[in-house]
Amino acid sequence: MTEPIIVGVDASAPSRAAAEWAAGDARLRGLPLRVVHIDGADPAGGVAGALLSLGSRAACTVLGLRGEDGVPEPAVGSVAHEVAARSDRPVVLVPGGPHPASGGRRTEWVTLGVDARDPVSGAVVDFAFDAARRRGARLHAVHAWRLPSRTERWMPYALPEEDRGAWEDQEVQLLSDALRPWREKYPQVDVYEDVRLQSPSAALVQASASAELLVVGRAGRTLGPTVGDVLEHTECPVAVIPR
Repeated sequence: MTEPIIVGVDASAPSRAAAEWAAGDARLRGLPLRVVHIDGADPAGGVAGALLSLGSRAACTVLGLRGEDGVPEPAVGSVAHEVAARSDRPVVLVPGGPHPASGGRRTEWVTLGVDARDPVSGAVVDFAFDAARRRGARLHAVHAWRLPSRTERWMPYALPEEDRGAWEDQEVQLLSDALRPWREKYPQVDVYEDVRLQSPSAALVQASASAELLVVGRAGRTLGPTVGDVLEHTECPVAVIPR
């Protein structure tokens, strides 16, 4: 049986944006779309539980995240984070406003947040490559890194440029090595590898400004500070993938 795309809706603007995005994604993937109405009078835990149950048999669950002014809206907005944190399947959270998959401005970028030092992020990378392939989009792979702790001995003086360059070259190689299997699996996807000396959340928020979809990973049953910060500040749909 073909797995559907589940979208939870109420009367809010974010849920309408989510429904439009889900319909566009269902067309791209050739999957059925199942629309689930969320009653704001139901307890939040009950709503999340119902969506998690339905989502366990779905290709992904799509929910509205917040309005264009950044304010979460009930009832979808009150459960979006919980579903994204607990689901065993991909969850896409869509802020209010137009998006490329639903007729907005097409950006031709799928942005992927990848930790090149983490060997268990395969599901996240595969989702992003497949999304880029289906959209005919370029993949923007972002790896954020920090200077080794031993650089503290240089403070408050400038770090020698040759040392910084050598560490950055190592990070570039790590990212290239991490993506190589998926470059071979998806040869039609054009990949831009981007290594940034920033915090992960700052790097992803900046990179997602020109993206039609941002793909991030989630470990355990919490979103974690990085994903939480990204969801608060990004303006593009965010796919949260359990690792």
